[in-house]
Amino acid sequence: MISDYLQTVDWSRAQFALTAVYHWFFVPLTLGLGVLVAIMETLYYRTGEEFWRRTTRFWMRLFGINFAIGVATGLILEFEFGTNWSNYSHFVGDIFGAPLAIEGIMAFFLETTFIAVMFFGWGKVSRGFHLASTWLTALGANLSALWILVANAWMQHPVGCSFNLQTVRNEMTSFWDVALSPVAVNKFLHTVTSAFTLAALFVVGVSAWYLLRRREERMARKSIALASAFGLVFALLTAATGDQSGAVIARVQPMKLAAMEALYEGGQGAPLTVIGWVRPDGRPVNGEIVRYKIDIPRMLSVMSFRDADAYVPGIRDLVYGNAKYGIMSTAEKMARGRVAVGELARYRAAKEADDRETMTAIEAEFDASTPEGEEFLREYFAYFGYGYLESPEQTVPNVPLLFYSFRVMVGAGMFFILLLAAVWWFNHRDRLAEKRWLLRLCIWTIPLAYLASQAGWALAEAGRQPWAIQDLMPVSVAASRIPSASVCVTFFLFLALFSALLAAEIGIMLRQIAKGPEPEKE
Repeated sequence: MISDYLQTVDWSRAQFALTAVYHWFFVPLTLGLGVLVAIMETLYYRTGEEFWRRTTRFWMRLFGINFAIGVATGLILEFEFGTNWSNYSHFVGDIFGAPLAIEGIMAFFLETTFIAVMFFGWGKVSRGFHLASTWLTALGANLSALWILVANAWMQHPVGCSFNLQTVRNEMTSFWDVALSPVAVNKFLHTVTSAFTLAALFVVGVSAWYLLRRREERMARKSIALASAFGLVFALLTAATGDQSGAVIARVQPMKLAAMEALYEGGQGAPLTVIGWVRPDGRPVNGEIVRYKIDIPRMLSVMSFRDADAYVPGIRDLVYGNAKYGIMSTAEKMARGRVAVGELARYRAAKEADDRETMTAIEAEFDASTPEGEEFLREYFAYFGYGYLESPEQTVPNVPLLFYSFRVMVGAGMFFILLLAAVWWFNHRDRLAEKRWLLRLCIWTIPLAYLASQAGWALAEAGRQPWAIQDLMPVSVAASRIPSASVCVTFFLFLALFSALLAAEIGIMLRQIAKGPEPEKE
């Protein structure tokens, strides 16, 4: 029978995933549409044309609907760290809390302060101050994303910290190492550029709907001209940052790379699988997990290590070890991690017994300034999280989920580049209105953009499993010790609430789009 705590862990994971998925329905549109609205208002400020004022106010209205509901889900997501993941919060709250605090104090208050002027300041403040408020709202939203992504990136690649034996917590030693780690920088750039692409596709799709119905044709053409160029630039940047993500993941999360490629046996000159069918159980047959696949020779080695002959470790190498390439087995890491866990338990017992001699000896092991401590921290404490695992196979994430999520994300991204280029070209030639098939395709691309965005987050988060913090703390020990029934009940309450909010947003959005911009002034 599964213990109540393990049920709590599973329900907490499900609840957090549910909240994150729903929250991410709103975030990318907020990030990108805010910038597009600011650009449109800049055009109004420079030209003084009533057309640009009317266009700005229309897209601003859609932005506001999305922003309001996104804030509600985001606040719940942050509270769940304290309610459902208190062990995690205690263990690394000194590090994880810093960027979240900055996000709340600097970014969130920035956007919530100036969004009031942005929506209610028309005609009440100067045009220059109103424009500045719109840009500051967009900036605040993206700064908010920056600090949240820094916190998330630290979970993927914990740096800039050290373990405090006295408090049994990890504490920050370098804020800049945390904020400017390669994972944090790349995650922010990739996430924001993809969000800008989604927002551009949203504007293009809604504008295409107007062209199909021969309504607001000037607004639709101008909006498409701006959004398609904006989106094409950021779709290309998304591809570039995505390529860099693969190289970063290969170095700091090799299991995630192996799983998303369904690479069981590692090798030199590893091929990249374009498409294939993954065995549902994720178990290899004759050393292969993928069937009916199409490969690009050596491409995975090139993408991962910028070397066509580089060795890319597979799932088997990472679980069972590969002495030839210096890859330690998970079983050995577990054994070393249990030594570190055991020393902590021994220190706690010595402290309770007031055994100063034992305490001093163990404190020396955790002192990085001494040769003994440096060796212990490198050889044993570096694998601390592995000491809580039950089997080496636990380190393998859901291979089919990662494999297909990666291909949905990349395939959709390539399609977006082609679509935006075609839309920009035909609109520039004033021939887009006659390409009704292309206009319909633009509309149906809106849900595809959301699917690709969600697939990217599934890859990032499911690929880190079983870790709450990569190699440092497994999910199984990060959850709060609360009754599983309470988490189960709130899961279904949140499911109902978030579904209602999403349905409400879609309904309000559709009504506002059908209503269209405000009437032109006579």
